[in-house]
Amino acid sequence: MTDSLPVNTATTNMLAGRTAFVSLLASEGVALMFGNPGTTELAIMQALTEQSQIGYVLGLQESIVVGMADGYARASGRLAACNVHVAPGLGNALGALYNAKFFGSPVLVTAGQQEQGFGLTEPMLYDALVPMAAPYVKWAIEVTRVQDLPRIIRRAAKVALTPPTGPVFLSLPGDILDASAELDLGAPIRVAAANRPNDDLIAQLAAALQGAQRPVIIAGHELATRDAFAEASELANLLGIPVYQQTVPTGAHFPSEHPAYMGWISRSQPQVRAVLEQHDLLLLLGAEQLRMAVFNRVEALPSGLRIVQISERDWELGKNYPTELAVLANVRETLRALNAALTRAQTATTREVAAQRLRALAADNWTARRRRAIDDGVQLASVRPFDPRFLMMRLVECLPRDVVVVDEGLTSTASLLNFLPYRDSQGYYGLASGGIGFAIAGAIGISLALRPRPVVAIIGDGSAMYSIQALWTAANMKLPIVYVIANNRGYRIIKERMKSMRGSEHFLGMDFRDPEIDFVALAESMGVPALRLTEAEQIGPAMATALGRAGPTLLEVMVADGFGGPPR
Repeated sequence: MTDSLPVNTATTNMLAGRTAFVSLLASEGVALMFGNPGTTELAIMQALTEQSQIGYVLGLQESIVVGMADGYARASGRLAACNVHVAPGLGNALGALYNAKFFGSPVLVTAGQQEQGFGLTEPMLYDALVPMAAPYVKWAIEVTRVQDLPRIIRRAAKVALTPPTGPVFLSLPGDILDASAELDLGAPIRVAAANRPNDDLIAQLAAALQGAQRPVIIAGHELATRDAFAEASELANLLGIPVYQQTVPTGAHFPSEHPAYMGWISRSQPQVRAVLEQHDLLLLLGAEQLRMAVFNRVEALPSGLRIVQISERDWELGKNYPTELAVLANVRETLRALNAALTRAQTATTREVAAQRLRALAADNWTARRRRAIDDGVQLASVRPFDPRFLMMRLVECLPRDVVVVDEGLTSTASLLNFLPYRDSQGYYGLASGGIGFAIAGAIGISLALRPRPVVAIIGDGSAMYSIQALWTAANMKLPIVYVIANNRGYRIIKERMKSMRGSEHFLGMDFRDPEIDFVALAESMGVPALRLTEAEQIGPAMATALGRAGPTLLEVMVADGFGGPPR
């Protein structure tokens, strides 16, 4: 985001800590505070009622609060602020904070703390908060003097928003919030990080790509966060290079309908290796170094494959495999310079080679594979409960072009990216850490950041139960979100791994059948209109009605469990 920030022109004023805290957030561009209040946060709640710049979004549990803020930060690219309640509240939030860490979401998490000195008596709800938060954030600190509050808030915002972006944490003791002092609030600090390599390194990158006979690109996270679709597409055109999405599809990383796009590379080491063995140079473009999910004795990277990596995340550069060139830079600015160098070096021969390469990809690129996936999906129309592949095909057919899809369906959405085209860098948000429970809450933050774009969240029943109470907030805020719950009545992904990795179909603790969960009743109890879908002809009309509503809707869709479980 490039929104201009208000410059604080005041020198010093006598201010309470709570008032200064809210004023500082507002000057950092914060428009919403996501929270779940407790007694130690009453000072903040009082200060919020005494101003009009920051609105409050109530979540009914702290993981919901951080999940909403994470979604807002992902979609807006701006600083998101949220507040949780002392040690138990921060503990509740840590799984969601883990997700934000892996996405790199600039979230400022604050927690009320018992008054300084009082904690020594070990009152209820007390524990040291900074050590709890520290493993999941870029910076964590407790404010010990009200005079330090402006400097700490300014630093926290700067740290969160400076690439590589990520969450930060502040502990706010009650005495700090209620203390008053002469305070200079200062002004926001932003680090200019749109850097690119020098011309010599750009020349080395160009030479490496031009000298490869069979190069391949893995497109990653930073192409979305830096909105570099156009630049990445130009590079693929210039050299005719096939493009795969990184192993963890956290977002939309490359336009699907581009002729060079081949689709998601998968997280299976043998499958990734089979793809990469066809190439002699791997360009990791704002992407992680082949992050996997489970151990496999097969090494994902073929021996001898040269790697060139461009990323603003220094930890990712050369993390798992050695690189021939490891470039710490803004991927968009680097691509602009690289594309210009490649364009200057183009000849009629190199243009024809690139065109031939693109033509050779046409028979098996994403567009061709999508056609085959649709042909296969049509054959599953009569299966009941729905085969997830048919459901994904039908849902995508119903979506408007400007839709934003939030994906936490795991096995039910395994085929989603075969049908859903990425058309812009904000059209899709997926798992970041692998931990579930993000999507219901995250969709709220995404909707608030991107309104009026419609949001459709497709979520497995197991994932939904991690954060189901977020439906109340969606109803309370009257957000136009369609929640599609793919209900297979269990943890199908764990069953599949039990069978494939352990050779067993004895599934202990992996079913929700006694009693079954009624998502329609759950949604309606929180003010969300809901409908259960069991027949194909229901899907189109139900989606049209839901997308036309001013508030949220939940559609529970019964899908096959994959192991012959009895239909509902």
